[in-house]
Amino acid sequence: MLRSVGKGGLLLLVCMASAAYAEPGLDGAKLVQEKVCLGCHQIEAARVGPPFKAIAERYKDASDEIVTYLGQAIQKGGRGRWGVIPMPAQPRVNDEQAEAIALWIRSLN
Repeated sequence: MLRSVGKGGLLLLVCMASAAYAEPGLDGAKLVQEKVCLGCHQIEAARVGPPFKAIAERYKDASDEIVTYLGQAIQKGGRGRWGVIPMPAQPRVNDEQAEAIALWIRSLN
């Protein structure tokens, strides 16, 4: 498929994709689909990882700093917070995307 696009077309696609994520107001719900978060998490039911609503419930009374904490947990991964299965780091999620996802998770409460 890349051959049909050509070098110039591929560069244009990369620039367009970067511009889409650079805009303010990223949609966390859309990002969890695009970043394949739903491969391990669901909104209401446990899968490999905890459901997003359980995460929102756990941190419902936390200060706004929890958004930064959750964003870092998304990017860097972790273990032991929700059981024995570790969450792998998500290096393809940038800071803005991680914050948008964390804000969306928090909004589920």
